[in-house]
Amino acid sequence: MKILEVNTEKTWRGGERQTLYNILGFLKKGHQVHLLARRGGPLAMKSRKETGIPVFEVSSLLGAWWFLVRHGSKYDIVHVQTARTQSVAILAKSFYQRPVVYTRRSNFFPKTGLFSKWKYEKTDCLSANSYHIGEVLHSFGIQKEVIVLREVVEEEELDRERAENLKKKLGIENKKILATAGALVPHKDPFNMIHAISELYQKRQDFVFLHFGDGEMRDAVEKEIQRCGLEKVFLLMGFHEKVQDFYSIFDVFVMSSDGEGTPNTVLDAFLYKVPVVATRAGGTPEILEGRGILCPIKDPKALALGIEQILDSPELSQEYVEKAYAYVKEHHSLEKVTQDYLDTFQKVLSKE
Repeated sequence: MKILEVNTEKTWRGGERQTLYNILGFLKKGHQVHLLARRGGPLAMKSRKETGIPVFEVSSLLGAWWFLVRHGSKYDIVHVQTARTQSVAILAKSFYQRPVVYTRRSNFFPKTGLFSKWKYEKTDCLSANSYHIGEVLHSFGIQKEVIVLREVVEEEELDRERAENLKKKLGIENKKILATAGALVPHKDPFNMIHAISELYQKRQDFVFLHFGDGEMRDAVEKEIQRCGLEKVFLLMGFHEKVQDFYSIFDVFVMSSDGEGTPNTVLDAFLYKVPVVATRAGGTPEILEGRGILCPIKDPKALALGIEQILDSPELSQEYVEKAYAYVKEHHSLEKVTQDYLDTFQKVLSKE
């Protein structure tokens, strides 16, 4: 099978990480894979370095459309990874006439309008990383089946020395380490996290909170941290390559979002045996129910209580991490997810 992966995002986030996992998985199964990506972007650079596949770089969505018009017919499957590239692929589809598979990871309601519904109807196969996203699409009026194809997480050797050096640098060797990893953007609800940490800090001072990630809300988040008097407690770490190294020093992983598909960072916590406290955002309960503590969204007191429960209950914490680890190894391996994708592609091709 000859597969074109399409993702033109400028940044490196969960969707780009999954695109690279898809590429690696398809290559391992003996398929030919090409990538259409943003010129100079991290996905293009990482894919070229780690896989050696042909990477076609474009500077705009118009460039992606023109590539598909000229070359799309060379592929058996065009697999698009974002809403924008779905639009481009469908607008060009009459020229190349090959099946388009769209993987949706966002739980936001699609844009209203005739074009949005039209592009979904013209997409040959819709997949999502959680049942929740499928429900969102159906509530939008999409009648097609939405196939749930889970995210990949692969266990890597962690650089524990790097993590320990960070502890020493920050002077937090004797503190419990609570942490999260995610962009500072509205749907991650960083204010909810700040207020939860503020609630917890009023009860105990044996911890520090580390936020790995950056984004458009950084200035506002810094001001709120200062307003709450948490400058020495809530530390903004910025963006770090291979952030998974630091999971080795986490005592609790916390997520405060009000919107999610399937949070990759929670799956990472499962894999590296870090107990999780998270909000009931989007598809999160599908993976965390019975394997960690779930809290209502926008309820900092509940989030603080969940963290405290993990810190004070080592037996419960151990029970959760064991269940979570078993789950993620069974359902989110590169081997399983890749085969699920390939089975889906074959079904699409059989209808041609």
